[in-house]
Amino acid sequence: MPRTGDTFTTTLKQAHLEWGSHRHTNTRGTVYGEGYLHIPRQVATALDIYNSNCPGANITYTCNSVDGFLQNVSLKASGCSTAGDIYAKQFQGNGNLQLLGQWFRHVNAQIGDQVRILFTSPTEMEIELF
Repeated sequence: MPRTGDTFTTTLKQAHLEWGSHRHTNTRGTVYGEGYLHIPRQVATALDIYNSNCPGANITYTCNSVDGFLQNVSLKASGCSTAGDIYAKQFQGNGNLQLLGQWFRHVNAQIGDQVRILFTSPTEMEIELF
C-alpha cells in the first residue's frame, strides 16, 4: 500500500485519453469518454499498488484533483500485464469508467501531457495535470 507522500508521474497516451474508443480488442463495444491513468510496473511494485488478484489488498482510493473538478471520487487500481499478476497497471473510475475521461476533458488533457499522482494517505490521492 502506498505511503503518505509517495508520488509518481505518468505521461498520457491516446489509449489513456480514449480508452473506450481507441482499442485493440473487440471484447466490448465502443464507449466514448472513458479514460484511465497508467501505473508503470516499477511504480506498482515499489509502492505496492495491487489489483483484485491480491486477496485482502486495498484496491480503492479516494481521489481529488488539484483543480477541484474531482472531489472525493473513488478510483480503483485494476488491470494486470499478465494473467493472475497481483500488481495494478491503471487507476480507473470505480464503477464509472468515464470519470477520468470527464476530468481529462475538463483540464483539456492532450497526448504527451503528464499527470502527477500524490498519495496524501495510504488510501487517498491527489492528481494534477502539468
